Amino acid sequence: MRILLVEDDALLGDGIRAGLKLADYAVDWVRDGEAARLALLDHAYHACVLDLGLPKRDGLSVLEDLRQRGRNLPVLILTARDSSADKVAGLDAGADDYLTKPFELPELQARLRALIRRSGGAATPTLEHAGVVLDPASKRVTRGGQPVTLSAREYALLHDLLSHRTHIRTRSQLEESLYAWGEETGSNTVEVYVHHLRRKLGADFIRTVRGLGYQLGDAT
Repeated sequence: MRILLVEDDALLGDGIRAGLKLADYAVDWVRDGEAARLALLDHAYHACVLDLGLPKRDGLSVLEDLRQRGRNLPVLILTARDSSADKVAGLDAGADDYLTKPFELPELQARLRALIRRSGGAATPTLEHAGVVLDPASKRVTRGGQPVTLSAREYALLHDLLSHRTHIRTRSQLEESLYAWGEETGSNTVEVYVHHLRRKLGADFIRTVRGLGYQLGDAT
């Protein structure tokens, strides 16, 4: 899952990025509102964590621009502005959630999980397909009730496919989901992780759609 973090405080931003990476998110971090606007134009994200008091362009302006372009990306405002009027303004501008500083990292992670889950139309916290169950809160994956050990990248790829279970995911979409800026990707990285998942979850769990990408197999 790829997240855009918009935070101008260097110390706080570094801590949030580190905490989200430990939770297996790929995190792109920008420090001003104009950089955030451009990142949202050029890249696909699963959610955005957005400060309000930013250089160059205020966070509310970034959010309003995003919504005016018809983008329904989940946005969590994370700010020191804690008045009722500020919260109302943020939510009315199109934010999906509003968290004030100081905050606890586990709460931020839980709120992100909830936003991403709702944006994908999931009614339950877990993601399931063909006997495989993924619990985003615990990072636990089981197959037929038995635990399955996955690397961070394997887990991220599985999470992406389960979150888009009715869609074909192209290689470039999967790479965007798995890697943040500056992280190197090999020419056959996605294929390698797909191979690992098939070995652990079953040869038919992921099917290759020739010329297009990958999709979950039939839930039989």
